[in-house]
Amino acid sequence: MALHLDLSGLFDPTSESAGRLTREQLASAMPRAIAAREAHLANLPKWRSLHAQGDLQAACDARAKQVKAAGDVDYFVVLGIGGSALGNTAMVSALAPVFQEWNPEPGQPRVFVLDNVDPDWLGEFFASVPLERTHINVISKSGGTIETSSQFLIAFDAMKQACCGDENAARARFTITTDPKTGHFRGFCDELGFFTLPVPDGVGGRFSVMSPVGMFTAAMAGFDCASIHAGAARVDKNLAECAPEDDPALLYALAHVLYMEGGKPVHVHFAYAHRLRFLADWYKQLWAESLGKRLNAAGEVVHVGPTPVKAVGPTDQHSQAQLYVEGPNDKVYTMLKLRKFGREVEIPEPFVKSQAFEHLRGRKLSELMEQERCGTEVALLDANRPVCLIEMCGMDAFHLGQYFQFLQIATAYAGGIMGIDPFDQPGVEAGKIAALALMGCEGFEQRAAEIQATFAARESFQLSC
Repeated sequence: MALHLDLSGLFDPTSESAGRLTREQLASAMPRAIAAREAHLANLPKWRSLHAQGDLQAACDARAKQVKAAGDVDYFVVLGIGGSALGNTAMVSALAPVFQEWNPEPGQPRVFVLDNVDPDWLGEFFASVPLERTHINVISKSGGTIETSSQFLIAFDAMKQACCGDENAARARFTITTDPKTGHFRGFCDELGFFTLPVPDGVGGRFSVMSPVGMFTAAMAGFDCASIHAGAARVDKNLAECAPEDDPALLYALAHVLYMEGGKPVHVHFAYAHRLRFLADWYKQLWAESLGKRLNAAGEVVHVGPTPVKAVGPTDQHSQAQLYVEGPNDKVYTMLKLRKFGREVEIPEPFVKSQAFEHLRGRKLSELMEQERCGTEVALLDANRPVCLIEMCGMDAFHLGQYFQFLQIATAYAGGIMGIDPFDQPGVEAGKIAALALMGCEGFEQRAAEIQATFAARESFQLSC
């Protein structure tokens, strides 16, 4: 079993078109990529070895076993946002039954990942779900994420009511995934007795899916956690041991950086399977937050970064493909393909003679899906649009682990090639500080005054219809 990468469509075999890179251009840029790879391997980030940290998985497994042993958990809820939620959503959509919210795997809870503070969504959810049969995982490394803090307060208040005011019983229905030593959540979790799982030091949210941030959800949902880690380990080992010129993650990263620098900053992740659609959402955060930066490593203002876009095939063939094929040639496309779906659905024999049906005779939906994908790929290539392919043999835990690790490493490489730090997120922090200031958080009074003054100085331009 292997994750297969086909980069052929990124390059123009004739070397005559301005639409795609030539192999000579890639080769001339390889020294830059090799330097980025060597720098990465010389100072490996902690997320790269999460697949080998058995103590973290053992803690997740033990807690999941404890929670399920009570026999009264039909619903498992994740509260978090960004890197604390997107990996969980991607795993559930990839590995759980497609309609697991109302028809889960026998013996497993329904899983919900709530990654927003929309009052209609949260209010209706907590009014509708039987909390007396629910376990809630709150994920925030620092405890300073205002959205998660507000979710937590709402959830705990609702849980206390469901437990008839018994705070001990309410606390038992929570697991808090947070910093093991410091942070806003750490103190009260220790003081009040909330059960906690650790977010490892040095692991940022968007690189944390194979830590307890994601793997407690995997354990609670009954996924094959060992295979997720094994898939990541396979990719990690193969990429570390291969020659730079044969490193698929390095070639993927370099090609995308070159396209960005050459006027193609929009990178489309085109998922050709329903189970893959939320992998594209996870990728969007990973690519955007890691690579969109104001400053480079030397402290110079550069304002660089690709713009990731999610597309789902064949749905978005009917909403975006017109733009992709005939619009501005400013995009690079990665198609995600499943070689084998979990089910085979045969298209029934036509019940009436019609040209609308004849070409479907004796066909399967998996065939139709692949021909739709191939048709889109051909249309893009004919229009000189660069396309590459990531193919999974099947949608299982092993391939999911491979996908996660491959793109994390490719992202790290891309940041090194671009000369920026792919592991910080000052732009996100700026937005967090502004929100805290506007909510009246102590210590941010000056920032609140500055923001309010800016709003007051705006020229009024309001319209009604």
